[in-house]
Amino acid sequence: MEDKRIIDLYWARDQQAIRETQQRYGAYCHSIAYRILDSHEDSEECVSDTCLRAWNTIPPQRPTRLAAFLGAITRRLALDRYEQRTAQKRGGAQTALLLDELQECIPNGENVAEDILLKDLLDRFLSSLPTVTRRTFVLRYWYAYSLQEIGRMQGMRKDAVATSLYRTREKLKEFLEKEGVTV
Repeated sequence: MEDKRIIDLYWARDQQAIRETQQRYGAYCHSIAYRILDSHEDSEECVSDTCLRAWNTIPPQRPTRLAAFLGAITRRLALDRYEQRTAQKRGGAQTALLLDELQECIPNGENVAEDILLKDLLDRFLSSLPTVTRRTFVLRYWYAYSLQEIGRMQGMRKDAVATSLYRTREKLKEFLEKEGVTV
């Protein structure tokens, strides 16, 4: 079923929307959550929570890209679950490493307006990057792929991926500082 039709089902408050969402995007959302949480059980719960969150936000929202909308919800839910889990016990070294890497250049948003500004700035920054650099950055910090996995996907050595990511983070930090956003 097409995204437009699924969104129309949400607007009509038809529960078929949830079934169609799970059928079309369940595996996609699960993969996002799993890369952050490293747990199939927690990832399945995130997918269910994503469907519930979509049900509660459509309407009034009408996403233009359903996959991106659902992916963003899943990612936020998985990060929240990760933070809860690591507050109880320290673990999840891969996700902690990713968050530490980004913390050097991206501030934690204090409110919705700051989050929206930061999103717009990130979109501008990423669109200015060469395709391979942008894809490498997104694979690492959105999808949480390891350096080795990104290297295989991009045809690069692991150390070349690490160097590219470091340089991109430095450029991002500089870009954000020029825009008046500091860590």
